Amino acid sequence: MARDADSNEPTRELSGHPTGDAITARSDTPPEPTPAPAARPTRGLLWVLGAAALAVVVLLGVQTSGLWPSFRNPFAEERTDRSQPTLLKSIQDLSRYVAAEGNYQVVVDLQKDRQYVPEFLLNERTLFVGAGSVEAYVDFARISDGAVVESADGKSVEIKLPAPQLGETNLDLEKSYVFAERRGLLNRLGEVFGGDPNRQQEVYRLAEERITAAARDSGLGARAEENTRKMLEGLLGSLGYERVTVTYVTP
Repeated sequence: MARDADSNEPTRELSGHPTGDAITARSDTPPEPTPAPAARPTRGLLWVLGAAALAVVVLLGVQTSGLWPSFRNPFAEERTDRSQPTLLKSIQDLSRYVAAEGNYQVVVDLQKDRQYVPEFLLNERTLFVGAGSVEAYVDFARISDGAVVESADGKSVEIKLPAPQLGETNLDLEKSYVFAERRGLLNRLGEVFGGDPNRQQEVYRLAEERITAAARDSGLGARAEENTRKMLEGLLGSLGYERVTVTYVTP
């Protein structure tokens, strides 16, 4: 029969349906890996960061304008004062008349080194600009009995006063400063392992000594004598004395 004849013919392949050989050959070949998607920034993360930055800007602007209560910076510097109460040591009654004051400035150049040792190893040099003042005063408490002599007619008076004295040098630390400082390697290492908190005291002392010496040589005492004389002449002249004589006695 025609159908039997047709049955002996090989089966034709249908389009879209592979044969058994084709399936076997394809199964032996490993599938190609799917390429990974290219790395790119996440848009969601960018939106979150942008919104956070905008919120900070808005909060700062509102806080500056005063429409929002101020908030505290958690990283702000805090200052804690643990100083002890001030102890009163003594009280002194003063009867000084400060007649003049001199203001001075000095540059102290102090260097410390060792012989036969290189300067880059052991050397210390400090340039310090010191500013200070010295007062010249007359101590009225040291006026002796009979120091004031009035004339018989009551028109003139003679006063003997102790010579003016110079007070202690007052070094102004707000106007004083270290201009330059050079230290050797061993000096710096010593500073790291055990620094001297009173290292600057020596330059302070030298500055005070220089200022005190300058005050003695600058005629500050003579200016104090003249100012004290003018003060007493004006004061006693207002009381009716026509002539006032002031002399100074060295104690």
